Amino acid sequence: KALFVVMLLALAPLPSVAQDFDVAVAAFKSGDYATAMREFTLLAALGDAKAQFNLGRMYEIGEGVLQDYAEAVRWYRLAAEQGIDNAQYNLGLMYGKGQGVAKDDVLAHMWINIAAANGNENAVEARDILDPMMTSTDLSESQRRARVCMASNYQDCD
Repeated sequence: KALFVVMLLALAPLPSVAQDFDVAVAAFKSGDYATAMREFTLLAALGDAKAQFNLGRMYEIGEGVLQDYAEAVRWYRLAAEQGIDNAQYNLGLMYGKGQGVAKDDVLAHMWINIAAANGNENAVEARDILDPMMTSTDLSESQRRARVCMASNYQDCD
């Protein structure tokens, strides 16, 4: 299926990615979820991190698609690995709640800490709430993993 999409995209003249993203956002805002999903999916397949984040959000909240936390995590991770702070924050929340992944407070804190370091104000607040709730060992491990993850440009984040 993914190969078909790539082949289809290679054969068709492509409008500008920014225009497609704007079409997807406008469709979502107007409640045309089928168009939003189609456009975001095409862009996400091309590696567009903002489209990947938006797909994650659609799957997380079940707007325009059946709610699917595992699928939300998949898209959030792809966007998070490209430095999208909102995706990093949401991925941390998914780990913290055990939605779509096994609950893991260390990974939750790691992603939230990374999002905070990247300027996400919600993540700063969440991290400050999480810090005193974690053991010193888990907190140290989370911080170590965050450093490794960021130093690897988000490629070594497990």
